[in-house]
Amino acid sequence: MSAAADHDPKPPIRWGTHVFLASVVVVTLFPVLWVVKMALRPDQTFATGLNPLPTTFSLDNFRDLLAAPNFWRQLGNSVLVSAVTTVAGVFLACTAAYAFSRFRFPGRRAGLMAFLVTQMFPGTMMMIPLYQVLDHLGLLDRLLGLVLVYSTTAIPFCVWQLKGYFDTIPRDLEESALMDGAGQFTIFWRIILPLSRPAIAVTALFSFMTAWNEYILAATFMSDEKAYTLPVQLQQYVGAYTTEWGHFAAGALLVSAPVMALFFVLQRHLVGGLTAGGVKG
Repeated sequence: MSAAADHDPKPPIRWGTHVFLASVVVVTLFPVLWVVKMALRPDQTFATGLNPLPTTFSLDNFRDLLAAPNFWRQLGNSVLVSAVTTVAGVFLACTAAYAFSRFRFPGRRAGLMAFLVTQMFPGTMMMIPLYQVLDHLGLLDRLLGLVLVYSTTAIPFCVWQLKGYFDTIPRDLEESALMDGAGQFTIFWRIILPLSRPAIAVTALFSFMTAWNEYILAATFMSDEKAYTLPVQLQQYVGAYTTEWGHFAAGALLVSAPVMALFFVLQRHLVGGLTAGGVKG
């Protein structure tokens, strides 16, 4: 038995796997550590050298950023737009996905394919017609305009994500509730939605991330600095001839913090919500 254990190929393979995974972690964390290093530097120069670990520790860049005239207002804009977009997009997507999953009606397949086709086009392709629509409605430089744009662009993905999860819920539960006298809305609200919490959490997270990190449309539709979101404000630190690397890095860390916090809060729902919806519709 000892001779067989000595020739067991599993330990070398296991060590090779650990080395490979450690290398992947190092490569993945290298840019993040580089951003942290620049954020903690007291000046605005670009950090050179291969050492990603901070050699100085200064919070001046964070203080400057937090003391900026419109920072807190722009932070509030980002939170408001992202939160309203998430609530509106997920609510509309839940009702639409449930209809596509449970009901058979004319145009059902065409509607699903239309949602899928819209995901093939980048947001920049729709920028000009969206600008014209918002201009006609008087919603340029208005947060409501951003909410409408972000909600409509997030709904197709949310519908497909939630429909796949609704398809995995047995119809027997709904039939039993119908026999007990429950209405369709009661079934949807009290049975389907509670069972779909993992998928709803994942869908809400992706909707929030899309609205929180989006830059191109916000920069196009917003010309008033007070209506900026944080990604648009961060771009102001990148000029044609100079770049305030310290402020930019500190802002990048602050912008990333809410998303990382949501990931930690919703992490137990992520795997189940992403995998359970991967069924054939």
